[in-house]
Amino acid sequence: QVQLVESGGGSVQAGGSLRLSCAASGRTFSSYVMGWFRQAPGKERVFVGNIRSSGETRYADSVKGRFTISRDNAKNTVYLQMNSLKPEDTAVYYCAAQLVDSSTFNYLSLLAYYYWGQGTQVTVSS
Repeated sequence: QVQLVESGGGSVQAGGSLRLSCAASGRTFSSYVMGWFRQAPGKERVFVGNIRSSGETRYADSVKGRFTISRDNAKNTVYLQMNSLKPEDTAVYYCAAQLVDSSTFNYLSLLAYYYWGQGTQVTVSS
């Protein structure tokens, strides 16, 4: 069983920055694929980005160049640094984990992730 706890959400004006953290339990965090997703009111949950065990990252086009995902394996934590925030970034942000890093999974899909955090609200005002 893996537990994920997000933190760092809040309210910010457009153009501002926030850093979300996701602390994970488990002894083999370094091998996890970690994903970030977001869900705006009335919309489905969508992919934001992920980081593989190798450190390779992928991002949705909507956040590319503004958001950065990193991980600290010594702290069992993954981060989502969000810069140049826009009102359309307003959503509940979720981190997710898949314990297996394999070409079998499409890590851009929420279906690839087995463990999910509780979510943290990010609100960007204009």
